[in-house]
Amino acid sequence: MAEQPIELLPVLEQIEREKGIKKEDLLKTIEIALVSAFRKHEGNKNLNLEVHLDENTGKIKAYHVKKVVEKPTDTAMEISLEDALKLKPKATLDMDLKFEIAINEFGRIAAQTAKQVIIQKIREIEKDNLFAEYTSKIGQVLNGMVYKFVGKNIIVDIGKGEAILPVREQCPRERFNIGDRLKVYVLKVEKTPRGPQMVVSRLHPELIKNLFRLEVPEVYDNTVEIKDIVREPQSRIKVAVLSHNIKVDAIGSCVGVKGIRIKSIIQELQGARIDMVAYSNNAVQYITSALSPAKVLAVEINEAEKRASVLVADDQLSLAIGKEGQNVRLAVKLTGWHIDIKSESAKRAAAEAQKEQKMDDFTGLEGVGEKTAEILVKAGFKTVDSLANATVESLTALQGIGGKTAQKIIDSAKKELATDGHRNDAEKTSV
Repeated sequence: MAEQPIELLPVLEQIEREKGIKKEDLLKTIEIALVSAFRKHEGNKNLNLEVHLDENTGKIKAYHVKKVVEKPTDTAMEISLEDALKLKPKATLDMDLKFEIAINEFGRIAAQTAKQVIIQKIREIEKDNLFAEYTSKIGQVLNGMVYKFVGKNIIVDIGKGEAILPVREQCPRERFNIGDRLKVYVLKVEKTPRGPQMVVSRLHPELIKNLFRLEVPEVYDNTVEIKDIVREPQSRIKVAVLSHNIKVDAIGSCVGVKGIRIKSIIQELQGARIDMVAYSNNAVQYITSALSPAKVLAVEINEAEKRASVLVADDQLSLAIGKEGQNVRLAVKLTGWHIDIKSESAKRAAAEAQKEQKMDDFTGLEGVGEKTAEILVKAGFKTVDSLANATVESLTALQGIGGKTAQKIIDSAKKELATDGHRNDAEKTSV
């Protein structure tokens, strides 16, 4: 018989229900497996075979396909035109003729081989389906449970499978026990010999962003936008937020009444400290907010160098810098500006030292004593060069400086510059 009914359909339908593998895919896999089994049984892997499995009746039809040629060189693959015409009067050269095969010719070994191949193919389809399902979850936050520990890595039960939380994606301060529930961010899916492996993270900024989406309706509907998130692996996080509705306070929405919203996020992150920052296109305002909770007195920016000089009260300096520089380091990451922080006393000391340096430079000039030097510094003269380029009128306008003294100062400054110039030329020549 060329066709033989097999009780496959109920099994295939059960597999489709339980494993999510389409019946059509299984039928195709079985057909391929039967071809492979018969080739192995016949000891010829090049046999041109076709197998068709009727999805309605479960009957199998198998065919041995041969090419019509003038003189066959391989009778397993070819048939002469003369013989072909006897079987099919309309046969022509290069035509494929199909010869039905009795299924019982497969034998016990062929049937066992077919079974093994079918099982293998089903496993491959399961892996492919699982890989596709896992891949669709990349970028999502999943609920999971700590299943076991493999070295320093954590295996997380995510329901239909397992994910690995590698040590590099763990927060060093977090501690978990088997059975603990946690949320994880799906980073990627890798193919391994054992099947697809989902890799998850507890450090990725998108985990924090998704936690805010879950807890804060204004973030979920994009009334409040999370512009950026930076974090230190230990415990500090800064989140920059912007409201697209003038009536909605971005930070207040995220914190919630009595901090109820942000407390839920902090609890999920095992007590991580979260600083909410008001995003602004104004660099001064953004830098000021980014250094919170420290209070900033003033910010001077250098657009060309992307540098900011920040002034804080003495009692705010340690808060602005943070433990081991953590606060200012996060502010730099968040804003993209290099930030230098000084306290009021440090700024005064620097200004005083600068003033003394100027006075030392000026008192070396003829006609300039300490009192006159102080007058010049207060008037805004910063260098000997600025005095050499001054006019008698500009100096005599200052209280305590007469015309003769003014001229002496200018002449002495020019002489000093000329002397410095000769000295520099001499140094270059000696080199």
